[in-house]
Amino acid sequence: MVEIELKQEDNQDKITGEVLLDSGATELVMSLEFTKKNRFKKKKLRRLVYVRNINGIFNHEGPNEHIVEVELFYKEHKKRKE
Repeated sequence: MVEIELKQEDNQDKITGEVLLDSGATELVMSLEFTKKNRFKKKKLRRLVYVRNINGIFNHEGPNEHIVEVELFYKEHKKRKE
């Protein structure tokens, strides 16, 4: 776990959070709880994205329905994700 900073695209607020790096995930994913707690503006996806766990079964949280636009900062690195 490492601490990062996130900047929301819609209002430029910055928040700090802990993330798991090198988890093998192919995308950046944040929990719905974290999204709500930090009041991220969500955008509805055109179609659901089903997520499988490392063992191949579908994640019990269900499919991803939304995205958020965010810039991620870690040390000298910066990455924009949506």
